[in-house]
Amino acid sequence: MLTLHGILELRDYVKHWRLTSQKIALVPTMGNLHAGHLRLAERAREAADHVVVSIFVNPLQFGPNEDFKGYPRTLEQDKARLAEAGIGLLFAPSVDEMYGGNLEQVTRVDVPGLSGVLDGKFRPGHFAGMATIVAKLFNVVQPDVALFGEKDYQQLQIIRRMVADLAMPVDIIGVPTVREADGLAMSSRNQYLTAEQRSLAPALFQILKELAKSLRNGRRDYQRLELEALRKLSAIGMRPDYVAVRCANTLSLPEETTGEFVVLAAAWLGRARLIDNVEVKINS
Repeated sequence: MLTLHGILELRDYVKHWRLTSQKIALVPTMGNLHAGHLRLAERAREAADHVVVSIFVNPLQFGPNEDFKGYPRTLEQDKARLAEAGIGLLFAPSVDEMYGGNLEQVTRVDVPGLSGVLDGKFRPGHFAGMATIVAKLFNVVQPDVALFGEKDYQQLQIIRRMVADLAMPVDIIGVPTVREADGLAMSSRNQYLTAEQRSLAPALFQILKELAKSLRNGRRDYQRLELEALRKLSAIGMRPDYVAVRCANTLSLPEETTGEFVVLAAAWLGRARLIDNVEVKINS
């Protein structure tokens, strides 16, 4: 597998693919790859002639008290996993290569409305940093399609809005969340969990599924449902940031006619901040 670190060399390498009308897929990651990332790569191979996986721990999407310096970086291990998965090209730039060394002066991409709620409320600036790096990777690679996991549901909706608003010629494919056998959504940050915390962590998904079942059974007292879920999470030792019932596509508050919901949550368990979601479609 070829690993490239420079923007110009990447553009030069993929140029002949584009000139011969071959389809290119991009899978942006921050590395420390797990089975969820490899599922994205697998789907990318099905969707395109060539796949570019990027690994870049993006400082713009980390807050001042978050884990940028300690975020697990496992490049050699990641290379081996990608090669085994049949990926031919890895783009692994440095911070200087992507931002020129002056983070305070970097142009940022903001998606108003979607970026300031839910996770955006608890992680100010996170989604502007995320949208900025995704937009830049789209400009660098110029993919036909890009793939993102549905675990990061709000992120996926922000990217879709950005692509639509800025007329970016990229098809966005959401890939269902990959879970451990007990239901825990796979995440690089799961390794922060102690053994005891790891045994408790699947409860987040179970509590969201219970809330989703209540919606399917006709309950529409959204605030009470959210409060009940928050209490359950607190009772088992988690520190929830939020549980929210929202319209699936817009992340707005549900209305009387809403038929497609998403239930989202974020909760701390020790050092690990867990996020998850469950989509709910009501038969009309």
